[in-house]
Amino acid sequence: MKAIQLEKPQSFRQIDIAEPKAPGPGEALLKVHKVAVCGSDIGGFLGKMPFFSYPRIPGHELGVSVLAVGPGVTSVKVGDHCSVQPYLNCGTCYACRRGYTNCCEHNQTLGVMCDGGLTERIILPANKLHTSAKLTFDQLALVETLAIGCHAVDRGEPKATETVLVIGAGPIGLSAMVFAKLSGAKTIVMDVNEQRLQFVRERMGIADTIQVGDGKEQERLAALTDGNLADVVIDATGNNKSMVAALNYCAFKARLVFVGIAHADLAIPHAPALHRRELDIRASRNALPKDFDRIIKLIEDGKIDTTPWITHQVPFANVVADFASLAKPETGVIKAVITID
Repeated sequence: MKAIQLEKPQSFRQIDIAEPKAPGPGEALLKVHKVAVCGSDIGGFLGKMPFFSYPRIPGHELGVSVLAVGPGVTSVKVGDHCSVQPYLNCGTCYACRRGYTNCCEHNQTLGVMCDGGLTERIILPANKLHTSAKLTFDQLALVETLAIGCHAVDRGEPKATETVLVIGAGPIGLSAMVFAKLSGAKTIVMDVNEQRLQFVRERMGIADTIQVGDGKEQERLAALTDGNLADVVIDATGNNKSMVAALNYCAFKARLVFVGIAHADLAIPHAPALHRRELDIRASRNALPKDFDRIIKLIEDGKIDTTPWITHQVPFANVVADFASLAKPETGVIKAVITID
């Protein structure tokens, strides 16, 4: 059976691996149809993802169908089309026992800490599958990206009377924008790349954008918020300088959510930026099972339009040759999807 392995940073290769055995109790054998390329995959390829280990078969944003189920499985059946919740939590640690499975102390994320779905078939726990009779495999592969943004916005707890600033217009930032808008809050987007901001205005329907680079970002944000700045700031860049600068955009009593993962430590100014305004700084990690079910229903009901998202399609046979181009902003990639059919 064919798979694509990231042998080391910037070095993909196609390999042959053993066929999965029959699914055991609580498991399902899956055919992988679509794999969406995540920022974690790009970070792993570039050697900039701290949780990534090598060699690794990547792929955790998956659209799959069920080929077989093991004993005791009733939640899915053969033929079901599913999205995959790729966080393999232990179920017994303190976080899991309290229902915070997204931050399991022993979490293994598919394609990052253990081998993932960039292969033809895979066995996974059946309770990690979320079914839909309506969504395409492309749409099912997008659910996990949207779930990251959904959880990040939930962590920020925006109200309809507030302003949300999303920093970073990559896929995770875009997913946060979707749920910021659904909250009813005024949504503003900041990025260094004007091409991405144009995409945000034209395809995501967010009129207020701010390009970073001339030092007047805070002034522009103030002009858009009656001088108040943002009640919720979500930094989806994973850039330590951006994450520290994000404090400058926070209103008094604001919530700052870090969803991107930085390599370097953050040097946060305390008294003027943090303490005086009594800011909350919150991390956002992974997503919860309820987020997947919510997103599938929102797409099915037409409340989330996935049409703008997928800008590049890559055949499985071309991954080794083409992946490097997906990491280059100048190629205009918003979301690439790999087809394994």
